[in-house]
Amino acid sequence: MTIDRLLGTSLLDTPALVAVWVLVVGGVAGLVALGARTARPSRTGATGPGGPRRWWTRTLPACIGTAVAATATGGLLVEKVFRPFPDALPPAVYVWIAVGLFALILGAVAAVGGSRARRPWCVAGAVLAVISVVVGAGGHVNRMYAEYPTLGSPFGWSDHRTVSLAEVPGSTPATIGGDLPPGTPLDSVWTPPPTMPQRGAITEASIPGTASGFVARPAQIYLPPAYFTDPRPLLPVLVLLPGQPGTPTDWVVSGRLPVVADAFAARHAGLSPVVVVADPIGEPLGNTLCVDSGRGNARTYLAEDVPDWIHRNLQVDTGPRSMAIGGLSFGGTCALQMALSDPEVYPTFLDLSGQGEPTIGTRADTVDRFFGGDEAAFREHNPADVLAHRRFPGLAGAFVTGTSDSEYGPATRALYSAALAAGIDAHLSELPGGHSYAVWSAGLEHELPWLAQRMGLIR
Repeated sequence: MTIDRLLGTSLLDTPALVAVWVLVVGGVAGLVALGARTARPSRTGATGPGGPRRWWTRTLPACIGTAVAATATGGLLVEKVFRPFPDALPPAVYVWIAVGLFALILGAVAAVGGSRARRPWCVAGAVLAVISVVVGAGGHVNRMYAEYPTLGSPFGWSDHRTVSLAEVPGSTPATIGGDLPPGTPLDSVWTPPPTMPQRGAITEASIPGTASGFVARPAQIYLPPAYFTDPRPLLPVLVLLPGQPGTPTDWVVSGRLPVVADAFAARHAGLSPVVVVADPIGEPLGNTLCVDSGRGNARTYLAEDVPDWIHRNLQVDTGPRSMAIGGLSFGGTCALQMALSDPEVYPTFLDLSGQGEPTIGTRADTVDRFFGGDEAAFREHNPADVLAHRRFPGLAGAFVTGTSDSEYGPATRALYSAALAAGIDAHLSELPGGHSYAVWSAGLEHELPWLAQRMGLIR
């Protein structure tokens, strides 16, 4: 097996599920056995922590209780005090955190017992068992979110082509598609040249907040194979947004953007939308609510700075339906907000598991911190309220949710119904899974044909 094939091993399929269960069960069993072993009297008469009976009746239950108490305390601090995320973590995440903490505590007890009994193999075994459990528990959490889809993704390994911005070909004098009659798709007049590359490429660019003053992290840009041809077809642009917390790179690694887009391009003679993954957050745990406020002018950045940079630096379609905006979770809410506030810029949107409303945790905190306590100002930016009082006959959008997403699914369905009532040409797709990249990556793949048709790329 080559190194690339090994690093490309899936962490989300059935063999991976079996592997993480083996790691957890085997590691816990090993730690319990080592703890019991080191608690028995040694040949010199010394004992480990409390002797065998005390180990089973007091030490082991104490380790379990400590792990549960520490997890509960940490959960309260995260959910009620610091609130780094706008939404609560699923209970299953806390279960696996508790399992990992239990392994660390039990491992420390077993290692101390092994050291006192002068059994270095017990210490080494405890360390290996702890690693096994922690990796297995982390694997279970990863399966919930699909954050790292392959064995190599946690280490920065990529299965896609990358180029620097300086390597991206400049504008070509001859283009295809700029003078097509209305309703004529680009693929009807496109023939790929033999020199076209087989795959597209990811490049990175810093998009300055010229009008907004917003300081964003570098954007990730997918350029399809057809972009690297001369003459060049004028392609539409999809602006994608990450969740919160999150970075633009998440769409490339966890969302498998280049894999999904390359597969689409392979079916359409190298054609695909150019995808610009922009940053509407600015910092790892920040939250701009996708509005202009004291925490950053995110709306102006997305409505003016991002489109202006794209049209100045990339040779793409500039027609009235040539741009769309989409995102996941916070990014899905933001995409809907932008489509409603600036439909002339983004007449098409993709809301993947978006929130019911812009939030930093509670309605009261959100209104207080971002809108100075002005409920009416909040409602002007809240999609549900906007949809209830305005109509958007020229707007089109796709809503996607996971069938087991009990927290975000109802909100997505409610907003879909509100969008229909407001005259939006909307549709809803429900895909297997929860609130995770497994759904969002599949959602992008599922909706790309519709987006490409809507933006005039394919029949």
